[in-house]
Amino acid sequence: MTDTPVEEMSFEQAMAELEQVLNQLERGDVALEESIKLYERGDALKKRCEAKLKEAEAKVAEITLDASGNPTGTAPAEGL
Repeated sequence: MTDTPVEEMSFEQAMAELEQVLNQLERGDVALEESIKLYERGDALKKRCEAKLKEAEAKVAEITLDASGNPTGTAPAEGL
């Protein structure tokens, strides 16, 4: 685990650390207290990844296309 606050991580950083956390938990060679800390960190990392994906989806939803399917700019995403 890194000391980087989860809320400052990029999607890629959070996903990489989440994979490390899962590997440690799956091995089962971690003490109970450490397992609990890993689980909590993993939950925070999962939420960060979900938030970053939602941000990316919102940006993609904002792209507008012309009649030929070419990007023409962006439009406000509704419901976000």
